Amino acid sequence: MVFNRSVLAKAALGPAAGAVLMAFMASGAIPAYQMYSVALAAVYSIVVLSVGLLAGWSGIWSVGHPAFFAIGAYFAAYGSGHDWPLEAVMLGAIATGAVLGTFLGYAGARFSTLYIALLTLAFTMVSLELINRWSSVTGGDQGAPVLQLRSVLGLGTLAGGGTEPQYLAVGAAAVVLALAVPAAASGLRMRLVAAKSHPLAARTIGIAPEAQSALAFAASAACTSFAGVLLGLITGFVSPDPFSLGFGIALVAACVLGGVGTVLGAVAGGAYLTWNPSLSSAVGLPQPVVQGLVLIGVLLFLPGGAVPFLARPARALLRRALPRREERRQAAALPLGSSSADLPVDTPPPVRAAGADSPALLRLEHLSVAYGGLKALEDASLSVRQGEILAVIGPNGAGKTTLLNVLSGLTGNGRVHGSADFAGRPLLRTRATARRRLGIGRTFQHAEVFSELTVAENVLCTRRRITAGHRASVARLLDAVGLTDVADRRPAELPFGLQKRLDLARAMAEEPRLLVLDEPFGGLDAGERALLADHIRRLQARGTAVVVIDHVLDDLFSVAHRVLAFDFGRTIGEGTPDTVLEVPEVRSSYLGTVGGKAELPERVGERSVIRLRGVGHTYGGVVALRDVDLDVREGVVLGVTGANGAGKSTLAGVLHGSLRPARGSRVTDIGGGGTARTSLAPEGRALFKTLSLRENLEVAAYAAGITGAPLRERLEETTEWLPPRLRDRMSTSAAALSGGEQQMLAIARALIVRPDVLIVDEPALGLAPALVDEVYDRLVRLAHDGLTVVLLEQLLSRAMSVCHEVVVLHEGVVAAQGRPGDPSFAVLAEAAYFSGDRETAATAT
Repeated sequence: MVFNRSVLAKAALGPAAGAVLMAFMASGAIPAYQMYSVALAAVYSIVVLSVGLLAGWSGIWSVGHPAFFAIGAYFAAYGSGHDWPLEAVMLGAIATGAVLGTFLGYAGARFSTLYIALLTLAFTMVSLELINRWSSVTGGDQGAPVLQLRSVLGLGTLAGGGTEPQYLAVGAAAVVLALAVPAAASGLRMRLVAAKSHPLAARTIGIAPEAQSALAFAASAACTSFAGVLLGLITGFVSPDPFSLGFGIALVAACVLGGVGTVLGAVAGGAYLTWNPSLSSAVGLPQPVVQGLVLIGVLLFLPGGAVPFLARPARALLRRALPRREERRQAAALPLGSSSADLPVDTPPPVRAAGADSPALLRLEHLSVAYGGLKALEDASLSVRQGEILAVIGPNGAGKTTLLNVLSGLTGNGRVHGSADFAGRPLLRTRATARRRLGIGRTFQHAEVFSELTVAENVLCTRRRITAGHRASVARLLDAVGLTDVADRRPAELPFGLQKRLDLARAMAEEPRLLVLDEPFGGLDAGERALLADHIRRLQARGTAVVVIDHVLDDLFSVAHRVLAFDFGRTIGEGTPDTVLEVPEVRSSYLGTVGGKAELPERVGERSVIRLRGVGHTYGGVVALRDVDLDVREGVVLGVTGANGAGKSTLAGVLHGSLRPARGSRVTDIGGGGTARTSLAPEGRALFKTLSLRENLEVAAYAAGITGAPLRERLEETTEWLPPRLRDRMSTSAAALSGGEQQMLAIARALIVRPDVLIVDEPALGLAPALVDEVYDRLVRLAHDGLTVVLLEQLLSRAMSVCHEVVVLHEGVVAAQGRPGDPSFAVLAEAAYFSGDRETAATAT
């Protein structure tokens, strides 16, 4: 736990409030008949706190806590009848609750929130049945008295139902609430929240979600069992009635009412549970009705809970009282590279050569990964020396991310074969959560940060126990990557570039020997990429080995010593950044091989059916398109090509009209020709796999308002376009089709609305060459029928062979545009594909 002046001051409020309350009780200011209610509210506060923190920190909603509450109460009853000391009763209840909670937490970690709730529901039902049937211990439905419990620590003898247990309940609640304050600032809470927010990313920093769930449930259950002992003492009698399923639901309602995961919210929830019967009597309604109305009202008007809602004005006053600090917070959304530790962009540190005679830090040999019948990696081998930067390149689906997942142990259900050694230790037999301790750090393509933790906590949670030295180390690290000014902010408040930096800082914590970077340059602008490259160079200069994959080849090659190329899960080439693209297989994997040119219709119109001007689009700060000007002319087969991440799918959505761009204009009624109807066959096909072929087509028709006789006509027309082997299987589910057959069904589904413009995104993705030829032949046939077609294709040569015009996208910018028949365009398009050289490519248009 963390102890500083601020935390200690907040924690002291609980015992202080408890002492004041007990003083009032002793003075007679609180009537005797109300003292029981105060004590009961204190006990309920402990239970609501344990349920609320479990939900808020671990994301586990439990309706099984009435059973743990009952365990403590019946321990008190049984112990009082067998002369057990008070401390033995409490320790026995706490231990029993912790053991059962560990089991439920570990078992439930494999399931969704709904199934965990069902698991805890079943636990409560079994416990209630056991209480009723084990009458020799529990007294069955007749209940059991709590006579007295003697303390061996000098606390005297506590008589069940007396006034002494009431003081004990208030004091115990004050202590539990006080302990919750430093716990909220501890590494335990950070790791629990990290495991809840992003289990996959949590594994890469050594956090096992199952263990965290078990730990959280054990602590929560132990706390609730302790409260059960207090309940037995203040009531003096224990029966099954207070521990019903209805009480479990009431606990959840009380958590939501007060504010899930807040200490003061637990107090409010405990008071609500205590005085809800009085409120129900006052309004003349049954308790379940009142509880339901209160819960509905809170969910509609106070979704964060009553206490957080009431705390907002206080926080607003505090911000006004501290204007300078708030100004610093508002100014903290700085561009990437704001730290003084950053080197100027125009003087990047050189990449130092890795020692050629140094031993291999990482060695993979004949590595294969299969998911069912799909081989994501096949017989891959590589080695990385200490202080070496290895770049891994390849087109989409080449197996690059699978390779990184093997290194970090995130292959899921994939079957892994081969050998992997890291620093002389076998890697494949090492759990994902243990690889961090070996010295492997990992970043993710989309900056998978922990959204409910602050920037500093995202890095601190890599430690099991946080000390002042750890906090100082994290502060230095955040300063080094330019995040000092945003250390106390949540990731969602930051631009994407700073989130990328946070992902890198978390991976750099504890100084790993090997850093695995998944597309670190993706989504960053030129300045951000240059500064990120500087950080990678500095890491390498300190001796850190780096394996990095990316599609931004210029920046990737500027930091790499060696480049390894993959395609279809296999290694296809290796070399230096200057030579690897000269390997024929590597060039072919990106650009394709130019075969015979398709026989396209020669006569096409000049009228633009879709016109884009100045179109730009971003996703949460990630720039996908920049200032795109594009005309789609009537009857043309337009190819849009570029590497993965260039912005092709975003452009497809804008052309289709299903995605409204953040900037610029899209016009489809140019030249008095009316509004062009567009239809999209998306990347990945997006079929309804459980529906038949006919039903997939009908759904698309219904969505366009086509029914009755027109629907039957369209179905007949579209079915004729399909190959014979699909026409005879219209009642077969889409899941039973091969990849090529699914692609043709996806195109047919787009055709059923009779579009003027058909947009097909990556139609060849994942298909065998023969099926690719069949799909493209059918698309060219549509062009002969007068349909305007936009093809989004990763391979440049394929786009050049089947399109009238080709647009090359590079990092969201139209880097080249021209006609494949132009002899000079192929060279310019290739240069634009890899480097986005707009000045050179401009001469091609």
